[in-house]
Amino acid sequence: MSNAKYNNTSRRDFLKIAGATGAAASAFAIGGCAMGPSGTGPRVVVVGGGFGGATAARYVKKFGPDFRVTLIEPQTSYVTCPFSNAYLGGIVDLNTITHGYSGLSKIGVHVVHDMVTGLDGAAGTVTLSSGKVVEYDRLIVSPGIDFKWNMDGYDEAASMLVPHAYKAGSQTVLLKKQLEAMDDGGTVIIAPPGNPFRCPPGPYERASMIAFYLKNHKPRSKVLILDRKDKFSKQGAFTEGWKRRYGNMIEWVPAKDVGIISSVDAGARSISTEMDTHKADVLNFIPNQKAGKVAHAMGLTGGGDWCPVDQITFESSVVPGVHVIGDAAVIKGMPKSGNAANSQAKVCAWAVVQLLSGATEVEPAVTSNTCYSLVSDDYGIHVSVIWKGTAEGYKKTSGGVAPANMDDAFRKAEAGYAHGWYANISHDIWG
Repeated sequence: MSNAKYNNTSRRDFLKIAGATGAAASAFAIGGCAMGPSGTGPRVVVVGGGFGGATAARYVKKFGPDFRVTLIEPQTSYVTCPFSNAYLGGIVDLNTITHGYSGLSKIGVHVVHDMVTGLDGAAGTVTLSSGKVVEYDRLIVSPGIDFKWNMDGYDEAASMLVPHAYKAGSQTVLLKKQLEAMDDGGTVIIAPPGNPFRCPPGPYERASMIAFYLKNHKPRSKVLILDRKDKFSKQGAFTEGWKRRYGNMIEWVPAKDVGIISSVDAGARSISTEMDTHKADVLNFIPNQKAGKVAHAMGLTGGGDWCPVDQITFESSVVPGVHVIGDAAVIKGMPKSGNAANSQAKVCAWAVVQLLSGATEVEPAVTSNTCYSLVSDDYGIHVSVIWKGTAEGYKKTSGGVAPANMDDAFRKAEAGYAHGWYANISHDIWG
């Protein structure tokens, strides 16, 4: 096909559209939700309807309006991990963090609620659980995470008693119900995973939001964090916020003092280490992680835990013509986060449209990540970073975490910005 139709958008135009910040992306989304045609151009199939996949589907359609875009996602609605901790704290309800796909359908994305069971890279097809075979010219996969069920006493069945709540939805609701049922004066134990894992600040925001709930409803209770690491993301800002809002309610114990966690007793809600056994009233054990199950089923991990990819286009190093983004991909320098997946998806969508329009090379792009965490309803912290893409990975060009010792007015504003960030990025992705 002719290159002219799609290649006449300059790289500068792309940066204006995709943006280096969430605000730029959101502004574009608000103005760009008009109904689009189903298309007659190349076929792009996207697997996964979360932060990465839904964004990729939307932006392939924006960058290539005539492209035929199909999104395959088994669930009819998506509950986000971002702001699921705020749900635990009672700051937002479940509807706030639940999104459907009608916004994508309105712009001409064909949404199929089914499960991918197989990939034939040579033929350019994916097979669905219904038996249907879907052809593609390029495939984008954003499979999220799965868990390594290799802890003695903790498997998928045990998670029905001791929730991980690291895939939002029913697990998040279960954890909240357990918190509500706990007596005042109880102990909540959180056991964060080892690196790498989805959303590095997530377990520590969770401790904050659980403490917020307990302070308001069960103030004699305690949160104990038994970590498998000796440091964590935004540590200075979190620990300062904990002292200012909760006093001694939250205790963090690093791996060097916890010892190796050897087993979990889901029935007793206890964790055993080489040093001690810790009994909880509510236990939140978060397993170590790997790429989502569908990535392994499609053969995209190369036998490892995660999916190796080209750092410029995110094309799989294992299966040509398939691109992997988000938490499942090995994208050097960037964290596994929702905002990072959203940024990567725009870069990937641009690359796919260019490659299917005849380009032989795609220029490195700028990516970003803005991560807000709530310590309380009026105390927010954030990190914001911009990266420049290279063949070796993503190099930080600017950004960081605001200093820990900011005043209450600053922190209250940050909490408000967190809500604005969530509303904007949700609109950008699902419409």
